[in-house]
Amino acid sequence: MGLLLITGKLCAQQIITDRPDQTEASSTVSKGSLQIESGILLGFNESNSEIERQILAPTTLFRYGLTKGIELRVLNQFESIKNQTNLKEINGISDLEIGTKIQLLRKEDINTEIAFLSHLIIPTGTKGLSNVNFGTINKLCISHELSEKSSIGYNIGYNYFGTGKGDLSYSLSFATGISEKLGIYIEPYGELTEFSDYKLNFDAGFTYLAKDNFQLDFSFGTGINNTMNYMSLGFSWNIKKE
Repeated sequence: MGLLLITGKLCAQQIITDRPDQTEASSTVSKGSLQIESGILLGFNESNSEIERQILAPTTLFRYGLTKGIELRVLNQFESIKNQTNLKEINGISDLEIGTKIQLLRKEDINTEIAFLSHLIIPTGTKGLSNVNFGTINKLCISHELSEKSSIGYNIGYNYFGTGKGDLSYSLSFATGISEKLGIYIEPYGELTEFSDYKLNFDAGFTYLAKDNFQLDFSFGTGINNTMNYMSLGFSWNIKKE
């Protein structure tokens, strides 16, 4: 899921998002504000000579600032998976995720931010889409400003889905502001599934700041050592406490 866009800080906008890239931002939303980050995704994966089509429409993350530096997070999505070989299709709701992000380091006199993110996966999804077991997603989120217009962010994570050894994950996003409203990013990311199967992917995209608190985005990705590709469109909206 989700996603940083460091360009949010670079262009003096009031919204910093966890989409559209895979790297979660190292910042939290302000106390009392609600941020909605939603989008649609069309993806294809090939495994064992079978092609699987995935549609997320929509996937939505709600972020609410509990205190300065701590946010509550709720994620859920409607998902459609179709096996293009045998034409079997499953439609329904994915497992609910509830979690938090905690700001560990943020100071005006240094160019580094650090946060920790953790989600609990609750097996509430439709049969065939649910993981069945409880699970957890955890990430250490770090970013560095390189200049007034450029920065990098990276995540290191561990995910456990109720069985096996779990997965290690990583992402590295470079973002730059093209103008006051337009930003772009490139990003390698991947995971070490069950500590044995290494997957490397790449994605890129851009954001457009329609208003100080409303951002549009587009992204696309592909597998480097595996057959995968996707495209995604979305928006992020920050509703501040009056």
